[in-house]
Amino acid sequence: MKTFKNADGKSILLNMVKTIQENKAYLGEVDGLIGDGDHGMNMNKGFTLFADRFAEEEFGFSEGMEELGMILFNEIGGSMGPIYGTIFMSMAETLEDTEEIGISEFAGMLEAGLKNLQDIVEAQVGDKTLVDTLSPAVDTMKKAAEENRDFSEALSEMIRAAENGRDSTKDLVAKFGRSSRLGERSRGVLDAGSVSCCLLLTAMAESVQDLLK
Repeated sequence: MKTFKNADGKSILLNMVKTIQENKAYLGEVDGLIGDGDHGMNMNKGFTLFADRFAEEEFGFSEGMEELGMILFNEIGGSMGPIYGTIFMSMAETLEDTEEIGISEFAGMLEAGLKNLQDIVEAQVGDKTLVDTLSPAVDTMKKAAEENRDFSEALSEMIRAAENGRDSTKDLVAKFGRSSRLGERSRGVLDAGSVSCCLLLTAMAESVQDLLK
């Protein structure tokens, strides 16, 4: 299959929830090395709130992303709530009236999330933020869409691009957030936001691949 139905996207959201819940402690550990250590706790709070409210409801991919984004934006602490809230709500908006989601729609969704994030946060690739993970993922999917590549194969390439982006943050100096105060001392540690972004993109991609079978 080359597309999946927006209406069938509930499984994608629930897999994203499961991924964050399973990695709550790990995200806290990563964040605690150069941040305040609450990234895992805050993300888990938001994703679990979403699951508690909607797991028994019927919803599609874009609808679920919108609801998740609003919860993250409004109801969890720290800077990452508004950041992820903006990303997910922007992604949802691009798919609002889309019934069948193919590679072009998926690439456009990711690009909208990145663009709207960078409208409110000035972070660029190289600043040791989740942009280092999201931006190469967007580039990979856009290129695959332009070349009319196989959707499922492109998702696997996107996962690798996200992982490489995440790993690149280890050698970077933080430019934003609490860790930016550490200067050179922030080098040698992964950025927690880039780690959670990679986990979420991977969960999303693998769930879409299941729907494409």
